[in-house]
Amino acid sequence: MLAEIRIDNLGVISEASAQFHEGLTVLTGETGAGKTMVVTSLHLLSGARADAGRVRLGAPRAVVEGRFMTDEGSEHVERAVSRLLESTGAERDEDGTIIAVRTVGSDGRSRAHLGGRSVPAGVLSEFTDPLLTVHGQNDQLRLLRPDQQCAALDRFADKTIGPLLARYRKHRDEWVTARSELIERTGRTRELAQEADQLTFALNEIDGIAPTPGEDESIVSEVRRLSELDSLRSAAEEAHAALAGGDDMDGDGVGAPALDLLSEARARIESATDPELDGLGPRLADAIAVVTDVSADLTTYLAGLPADPGALDSLLSRQAELKNLTRKYAADVDGVLEWADNARARLEKIDVSSDALAALTKQVEESAASTAEAASKLTAARVKAAAKLAKAVSSELAGLAMGRAALEVSVRPRIAGPQDTAPLTVDGTELHAGSSGVDEVEFRLSAHSGAQSLPISKSASGGELSRVMLALEVVLAGSDSGATMVFDEVDAGVGGRAAVEIGRRLARLARTHQVIVVTHLPQVAAFADTHLVVDKVDDADGVVSSGVHTLTDDERVVELARMLAGLDDTETGRAHAEELLATANAERSA
Repeated sequence: MLAEIRIDNLGVISEASAQFHEGLTVLTGETGAGKTMVVTSLHLLSGARADAGRVRLGAPRAVVEGRFMTDEGSEHVERAVSRLLESTGAERDEDGTIIAVRTVGSDGRSRAHLGGRSVPAGVLSEFTDPLLTVHGQNDQLRLLRPDQQCAALDRFADKTIGPLLARYRKHRDEWVTARSELIERTGRTRELAQEADQLTFALNEIDGIAPTPGEDESIVSEVRRLSELDSLRSAAEEAHAALAGGDDMDGDGVGAPALDLLSEARARIESATDPELDGLGPRLADAIAVVTDVSADLTTYLAGLPADPGALDSLLSRQAELKNLTRKYAADVDGVLEWADNARARLEKIDVSSDALAALTKQVEESAASTAEAASKLTAARVKAAAKLAKAVSSELAGLAMGRAALEVSVRPRIAGPQDTAPLTVDGTELHAGSSGVDEVEFRLSAHSGAQSLPISKSASGGELSRVMLALEVVLAGSDSGATMVFDEVDAGVGGRAAVEIGRRLARLARTHQVIVVTHLPQVAAFADTHLVVDKVDDADGVVSSGVHTLTDDERVVELARMLAGLDDTETGRAHAEELLATANAERSA
């Protein structure tokens, strides 16, 4: 939920802050006071596009800061938020809340911060998406779009439709991929055959030379070694002779200069009777062992030196072969091997033989059949859910002073058009297979029983559209809880008993959600748990500044009386306001 918001230099608001609580919060105020700026600030925190025109005149930037709580949300929301914070390096505040900040400069540049870290504005959108839903007048217009109506139906029956939609998308992706590959192979046969010949030639060349990983580097070291073979052999032989002697060396490698001298020294010490000399004997024995080991290692080294005078030429020839490969395919042998692996994979995909095309055709047909089956099941689930959604929303409309109105949710197949590049045959009919299925979902409204139902874009007035959207949100909220829902003048175009019913529905919605409403109707404001007012002050220079503050019970009476046609300074107005509050409080506690 949204715990607090702070606004600096946004529109007419120079500096304001407000704390929000559970339940229903309403924002009221005179026209032009800046109520809409509060909603604009929430849009900015949701990652919406920044508009420099919203920055207060003369200010270098506008800043919006929101504090969110997630510990009371649903478990999957908490997990999603925690993953996002971890991936961005953002941190919670000491009290567990998360601070989101959006800054908009007068030059149009904007910056976003989440949990103390600078992030793209899109990350704010991802963060607030499960926490905050803002419904403004533009959102009501979006409800007229078929894709939004389909999304609302899917959301209503998410437990049933969600898995079916996921299954459909999986099969559709497989079908589209296989179909595209088949079209490419059959449409570019000659070009792909040429590419296959080139890849085959290159792979035969690489396989003929058969390089091994790191071989080019090891050859460089070996060539350097063979180039210095004479000097290496001479140094090793001289060192061996100095340690173990030459032609008179026995089978154990002992019996020449250094070893003879050490052995003689050890013998002389051991023959003496002085205790101080006795301690030197073991040390000489160790020296003899070390010299013996080094002598043996030199013998092994000399035996391992190449005796074939043509070894260097063979290595140089092999090096030339490898350089030919690295000149054509990659910077080193490891790169050549990687290129070969990728070429083999590509060669498998561009196989244009009749067998390969037949196998791919069969795969396309099977995946198309699986996609069509999944689409048919998805359609059946939507048709079943549509009847339930229509009944539930119509029932809500009856409580919103539209008792004779009824919503119809139509689900019909979307026929493939002449320009459809990937039609899908479902039950013998070619349909457009979009990412959301093969269905067209349309909300239709009949004004009264017996009246013809028409698309809501043609049959609903502004006030009726507001009530349809509110009724839909109340119904959709039944299976969801925890999110903050913001309504910007959802009561536009209504009044009287309909306004009271809207207030009642918003209060009911606030039992499971945090609901924030910008309203101009006292009948709606009376149902609030918390009442905030946005008021403006004109200074001596004629500059308007606005602020936000929470009303006490007495102040609420005055504000409601003002909203009743400006009756805040009359006893009649205040009495009417008190009556509204009493009625709303009685219904909320019922």
